[in-house]
Amino acid sequence: MIKIVRVRLAKPLLKLSFLGALLAFSTPAAAWWEYGHETVARIALEEASPAARAEVRRMLRQGALLDTPTCPIATVGQAAEWADCVRAMGDRFSYTAPWHYQNVNVCRPFDQSSACANGNCVSAQVERNFRLLKDRALPRRERLQALLFLIHFAGDLHQPLHAGDRGDLGGNRFRAYYSRIQSNLHAIWDGYLAERSISTPPADAHGLLSAFGRDERRGMAQGSVEDWARESWEVSRRFAYGGVLADPCGEVLSEPPVISQEQIRDLIPVVRTQITRGGLRLARLLDEALG
Repeated sequence: MIKIVRVRLAKPLLKLSFLGALLAFSTPAAAWWEYGHETVARIALEEASPAARAEVRRMLRQGALLDTPTCPIATVGQAAEWADCVRAMGDRFSYTAPWHYQNVNVCRPFDQSSACANGNCVSAQVERNFRLLKDRALPRRERLQALLFLIHFAGDLHQPLHAGDRGDLGGNRFRAYYSRIQSNLHAIWDGYLAERSISTPPADAHGLLSAFGRDERRGMAQGSVEDWARESWEVSRRFAYGGVLADPCGEVLSEPPVISQEQIRDLIPVVRTQITRGGLRLARLLDEALG
């Protein structure tokens, strides 16, 4: 059962025109825009142990080791987005493209292995980079990259359309309207809906955390990576596709569906919960690897 926390709405955010262009070209590897990834990372640092938090900050001061000056890691936001930023560097990091998602069909029984050949999926890379980060015998540069990938992929795993789809590239081929804005399902969950949800008061990392008590947070951090993937897959089926189709596996009509303001209000707590889950679970992984 998906836990839903009801929150008070803010007025819709005004969008700059260039954000519309970003939505039009959204791909399965550009999850949650910068805001979502940064919020997951900030929740994780808030909830991690003091020892793990201090180690993360110490490692982030070693950005020169990466030799990626166009993709700095001087801030938490930059660190959370590094894995997307370096993809623009061409051959050097192009092999990481399939690590950001796993297109597990929501209309069939959950089968993570079907989308994780040779470890090329987000779940496998969360586990792999956790192991690398934990291995203190590895070179500093390799562990630093593992930290940055882990921060980013923990966020990706909790974007439902990175965990489950209908054979439509994570909803990129599913046309839909966000109120009056024509886009696609993936871009709506990555961008407009994510930004609206995180910025709804109480906003940002502290605001999202305030909706859950200490025992609730501890419970949300439990489980395996596969458990988290199955949960995100179910959110994709039930809310991403089920939010625009009476049957999430039913026929897609030629006319793009419209996600109304009323539906948006219902989806906001779902997205806020997913972001919070991602941050709490990342905090647990950081504690186990660095604490």
